[in-house]
Amino acid sequence: MTLKNKVCLITGGGSGIGRATANKMAKEGARIIVVGRTQTKIDETVSSIKKDGGYAKGYATDVSKQALVDDLVSSVIQEHSKIDLLLNNAGHSSKHRRLTTTTATEIQSVIDSNLIGTIYCSQAVVPHMISAEEGTIINVASIAGLSPSNLGGMIYSAVKAAVINFTGFLNDDLKNTGIRASVVIPGEVDTPILDNRPIPPDENARAKMVTAEDTAEAISMIARLPLRTNIPELQIRPTFIRDNSGEIEKI
Repeated sequence: MTLKNKVCLITGGGSGIGRATANKMAKEGARIIVVGRTQTKIDETVSSIKKDGGYAKGYATDVSKQALVDDLVSSVIQEHSKIDLLLNNAGHSSKHRRLTTTTATEIQSVIDSNLIGTIYCSQAVVPHMISAEEGTIINVASIAGLSPSNLGGMIYSAVKAAVINFTGFLNDDLKNTGIRASVVIPGEVDTPILDNRPIPPDENARAKMVTAEDTAEAISMIARLPLRTNIPELQIRPTFIRDNSGEIEKI
């Protein structure tokens, strides 16, 4: 299936995996709707796509606010009449990683951005996809959701596990509607989110990680599959496994 003229709504599109996927899908002819919390980052993504001759429009929106998400989706439907693909990529981790050090504010923030936003965006687009009798929802989780550790962090690991579970629920709840849901589960990816770790990995460590562009390739591959086909879960990990025990000890 080609992505040409497909309307793709990408949250967390201002940097990292979201931006890389937006750029890749735009080069394949998709109409990209970039969503994020920071207007300047959204503008940068939109500008880079337009410079390459693609279509993109940006919205600065907090996806953890249901009313804002509903307004966003209504605007996109009004302009494009459809949403073919939703990429739930928005999210962040906490500065503190351990059970007793993670603050209540951090807990709520990670839940809101990674899980609540994913749920609200899915709720908003699914009725339109049901009407169209087709649609693709791709959620971005983390290997921390399968193998929790202090490196990933207490609340981030728990929330990404919930995103994986939620994707399974979508496939069960929406079976035989023409809507398919996939969860992409990356290992360590060299994105700006790594800067939020208590001990950010150095350049040598990052050089062996999966890149945002690698992950975007995997996401786009899922999106390009014929609608009769679904990959419910896809893991993408670095080939070389690095020793991060020193970082974990200092958390």
